[in-house]
Amino acid sequence: MSRIVVILTAFFAAALVTPLVRRAAFSWGAVDMPDVSGASESGRKRHEKAMPLFGGAAVFAAMALALATALALGWLPGENIKMKFVVGIVTASALLVIGGALDDRFNLKPARQIVWPALATLVMVVCGVGIRAVSNPFGGIIPLDGVQFTVLWWQGIPYKLTLFADLFTVAWLMGMTYTTKLLDGLDGLVSGTLVIGAVILAFVSVTRDYAQPDTVLVCLAVAGAFAGFLLYNFPPASIFLGEGGSTLAGFLLGTLAIISGGKIAAALLVLGLPILDAALVIIRRAVIERRSPFSGDRTHLHFRLLDRGFSPRQVLLTYWLATALLGTATFFLQGEAKLLALVLLALGLAVSTWLSFSRDTRGADAAGSDKGISRHA
Repeated sequence: MSRIVVILTAFFAAALVTPLVRRAAFSWGAVDMPDVSGASESGRKRHEKAMPLFGGAAVFAAMALALATALALGWLPGENIKMKFVVGIVTASALLVIGGALDDRFNLKPARQIVWPALATLVMVVCGVGIRAVSNPFGGIIPLDGVQFTVLWWQGIPYKLTLFADLFTVAWLMGMTYTTKLLDGLDGLVSGTLVIGAVILAFVSVTRDYAQPDTVLVCLAVAGAFAGFLLYNFPPASIFLGEGGSTLAGFLLGTLAIISGGKIAAALLVLGLPILDAALVIIRRAVIERRSPFSGDRTHLHFRLLDRGFSPRQVLLTYWLATALLGTATFFLQGEAKLLALVLLALGLAVSTWLSFSRDTRGADAAGSDKGISRHA
């Protein structure tokens, strides 16, 4: 009963709040203007009219209401989800939404954009969310809590800095945050991916190996919030997630992976496709093309599929299916098998990227040759 109440609360709250957020975005001028001509950012913005942002605010409000409902009914906190974790999730999410709203409205510089994810990540570390050990795919556990320092004492309780565990946690959350930020280039792509990912982590949390009913509630609160927002974000979308929503998505999935028993491998499989795609795009930009890895272009996999003739919905369903299959694989694959799945996926994407780059290079050389002929004719 508790699970149904939480997910439905989040879903209907998002469905009701999103139109209000949409109007607010128009009123405050937080809109994404189209680039039908393809003149800016390599033609990435193909929507035909101004689109409201601030979608992350609707997701946050719905998730917070669902968590508040669970707290009011005594379903949270629990054995695994402590009160400080709930406070940390809500506080950190609010910081991301506030920073994202400022960026949506004023187009902040990258140096100012990163402040908000960094603050959100530090909030989670302060609230005790951390990765104390990771599973070795070849067997055993790799501890990360060997080096600890007591920072302060508060009411007889020591608050410690666990050096390697906290650094790993910061790197993990920042990486997941920016993965979904980079992925957010197609209507419904990030929203749908998060619904699938959160539901998979919820199922993992009810397995016999984990048995974490309180963790399930948090996963369902996140899944319901993004599902309710997806009603308006499915193509053709009437509102975008915006900076706050795109960063909030990865941050929440990364956090859920930690608090649900360190399911890092599960989250890596869920976001395996966008993580590896983002890594290859950054390598291509920085190493091969020698330009900023944060510059916009159409080299992400979803853009390349669109350029090859796929419709937006076909690309969306392809990504969702890949996410569901890879996420479900976590129930059947163990240790080395999970690592092998990621390696095979990386090789496939690398080959695809290389073929695409070679094709683009040949096309550019041919175009240059044609121009040379016409110039001398």
